[in-house]
Amino acid sequence: MKAKTGYTARVRFLMIAPSKVRRVASNVVRKPYSEAVAILEALPHKAARLIRKLVTSAAANALYSNKKLGEDMLFVKELRVEEGPRLKRLRPRARGRADRLLRRMSHIQVILDEIGSTGESSGTES
Repeated sequence: MKAKTGYTARVRFLMIAPSKVRRVASNVVRKPYSEAVAILEALPHKAARLIRKLVTSAAANALYSNKKLGEDMLFVKELRVEEGPRLKRLRPRARGRADRLLRRMSHIQVILDEIGSTGESSGTES
């Protein structure tokens, strides 16, 4: 069994489609913490705001767990977006019919790790 590394935070049952979250999440994976937060603050999407809160929470968890860490020593190791349950709704149509509307939810988990702890690069080195 592989040993668990990194510092995690997760949020479940977010009312936003996973496809919209994945579009934003792909921009910050393997980036240093400070760069990831800067990217997320610059993006205008709702998903960027939600992911930024989650990444900041994971960093707070890391700094609380390991007092020797600094924010400049962390990078986004993994950002997993999974589909949650769907809310089924009906949209009225002509002639008494109805179309089904699926409101999708997301589960997001972020894992931060120390730069150089597992030999993985942060993605900024050339």
